[in-house]
Amino acid sequence: MINDKFEGAPIILIDFLNYMQTIKGKSPNTVQVYFYDLRVFLRFLKLQRKLVPASVDYNTIDISDIDEKLLKHITLSDLYSYMSFVSNSRSNSAYARARKVASLKSFFNYLTNKAKVLDKNPALELESPKIVKRLPRYLNIDESKKLLKSVDGKHGVRDYAILTLFLNCGIRLSELVGINLNNIRNNTLTVIGKGDKERIIPLNSACTEAIRDYMKARPVEGVKDKNALFLSERKQRISKATVQHIVKKYIVSAGLDPKRYSTHKLRHTAATLMYRYGHVDIRSLQELLGHESISTTEIYTHLDAQQLKTAVDSNPLSNFHPSQMNKE
Repeated sequence: MINDKFEGAPIILIDFLNYMQTIKGKSPNTVQVYFYDLRVFLRFLKLQRKLVPASVDYNTIDISDIDEKLLKHITLSDLYSYMSFVSNSRSNSAYARARKVASLKSFFNYLTNKAKVLDKNPALELESPKIVKRLPRYLNIDESKKLLKSVDGKHGVRDYAILTLFLNCGIRLSELVGINLNNIRNNTLTVIGKGDKERIIPLNSACTEAIRDYMKARPVEGVKDKNALFLSERKQRISKATVQHIVKKYIVSAGLDPKRYSTHKLRHTAATLMYRYGHVDIRSLQELLGHESISTTEIYTHLDAQQLKTAVDSNPLSNFHPSQMNKE
């Protein structure tokens, strides 16, 4: 299954990518990321081994000739040199480096245990950089309402439905653009998340009403993607880029900072509001958001300073002073 997207990749890498998609069930997007990460590594390898001139344009280094012989001589030291390279020369963040470590571990695990190309796995003890978890940015209730109220224009009904789904359901951008008409049944929405995993999200009255209003205005004649819920100006399935543009436009209209907020921040907003005001337990929130790990969901359990102050002030000892003992 040699894919045009993997153009220039050596056969051994293509075999790995096909294995990850067909056997391990990874999504095409995930497999594409594996390819990009490992292509960077294999180019580094050729540069480090002086198989190409030092002056070569890094992005043009040919890796199609990478073979088993070269891979068998890779050491843990080479891998750490590579991590240093992507950190210092390519300014990769801790998150990007952690992803590259995961790609390397998967690749070398395949070469060692599945393809049987290597006798020893050089990535076995490769450590991932520590990622400092930052509290997610999100809109508060007033900002969310202001964003919804800013919607207008020719496609206002469609755009309002898009924002409403983001803010109420916490779906991902890819999930929103992938919604088909038959995914909406009996006030529920079925989406396909990461790893092609399907989940069902209940729709509240705001969502059902917004979708119902949009369906009255949704084009019928000349539609190219008849099953797509959200359509573009050209009457085809709306693209991720178009949705991002729409969200940014209304963020600006609402007087919010477009550098701080995006489609993904609307997902954070939905999750935070559900947890904080809906008293949703962490497991239910994990299911709604489609997180594989509960640790990913736990970032939404953060509390603001006022809540912490209220919690401390509510302690029955908060107003106690030793001087009161003499008055008892």
